[in-house]
Amino acid sequence: MAFLLVGLIAVLVAADQIIKYWAVNTLMPVGTMDFIHIGDLKILDLTYLENTGAIFGSMSGQRWFLVGFTSLVIIGGIIFMFMTAKKSKFLSTTVSLFVAGGMGNLIDRMRFGYVVDMFEIKLFRFAIFNFADICVTIAFALMLVYVIFVEPKKSKTEKGAENNG
Repeated sequence: MAFLLVGLIAVLVAADQIIKYWAVNTLMPVGTMDFIHIGDLKILDLTYLENTGAIFGSMSGQRWFLVGFTSLVIIGGIIFMFMTAKKSKFLSTTVSLFVAGGMGNLIDRMRFGYVVDMFEIKLFRFAIFNFADICVTIAFALMLVYVIFVEPKKSKTEKGAENNG
């Protein structure tokens, strides 16, 4: 299982970096390009952005704090992922998404001093984001599912087994 999790992280980080490479080389010179539209309704555009902050541009200019904090979160995530690999495939896979997203953005911060963002939702005003951010967001949603639905059932089952044993 650990090998698969490391492989998943590597694939997701590689995908993130390939998309960002494309954005730097193709999207940066033009700024914005149409992507998904239905008639006149714009849904998603590709817009090049250099984000020096964290989520929604918060903590802008705090590069080394963000590098240090992200590094600690990644290390903690990797340890937690391996600790939970045998306990819960769902949980360890979810954590691997967090780790991959953190690594993708950490690579940018270390290389450029900012994170390359490119996806801009046009249906409503929202932050411009990248593939690594999508990994973290999906991981967060899956973690909520785990905490709300999976863990309570596991705890109930384990308590029942202890009482019967």
